[in-house]
Amino acid sequence: MSRLALPLARLLDEPFGDWQPLVDGWRASAAGQSLIAAVDARVAAGAVVYPAQVFRALQLTPRAATRVLILGQDPYHGPDQAEGLAFSVPSGQAVPPSLRNIYKELARDLGVVPGPQAGSLVAWARQGVLLLNASLTVEDGRPGAHAKLGWHALTDAICHALWGDPAPKVFMLWGAQAQARIPAAAAARGSPHCVLACNHPSPLSATRPPHPFVGSGHFGLATRFLAEAGRGRLDWALA
Repeated sequence: MSRLALPLARLLDEPFGDWQPLVDGWRASAAGQSLIAAVDARVAAGAVVYPAQVFRALQLTPRAATRVLILGQDPYHGPDQAEGLAFSVPSGQAVPPSLRNIYKELARDLGVVPGPQAGSLVAWARQGVLLLNASLTVEDGRPGAHAKLGWHALTDAICHALWGDPAPKVFMLWGAQAQARIPAAAAARGSPHCVLACNHPSPLSATRPPHPFVGSGHFGLATRFLAEAGRGRLDWALA
């Protein structure tokens, strides 16, 4: 069921590459210690917590290699769905509604049509697309269950670190929660980055004005920005 079985401290003993100083600083902080204790206490109490690979986004996408940040809210809360990457599910699983809308816009914008089993976005993560959820854990059947446990102390630090890095990046901010992490107004202060903001791809908001996700053209805009900034070609295709 891809549930969390190991204590968070055990997962945090794994290597994090060039994210290590940031992760270590958070782990040693009062906020980090409180969050770790809270999540482990829920597991010890019998709660089914997802995903098993809590920090997979950081382990697949090094800080120096990050070219795009896509922010989600929290992991999927059903069995066999969450795999530690925002919006992504393991290949072969049914594609969730928000991801279906992401694929719809990808096809409309760039003509890229993922294969029928393509639920996993690992191929994006390996190309420098950091697929980060604001909260890195959730409980079975309880969306947002860990939203107030303190994950933002880590995930906000990650967002701010990327914003402070001089290499040009694209910040794809889909929905109000993502936009609260990196205010779009910051783009006006001479930043080297590209900020793309619109509604969340959820069926509840994907086509609503004034900034619908479907029709946003974010994938083409990101691709062109990265090419013009000298950060290489990004292939959005998924098998």
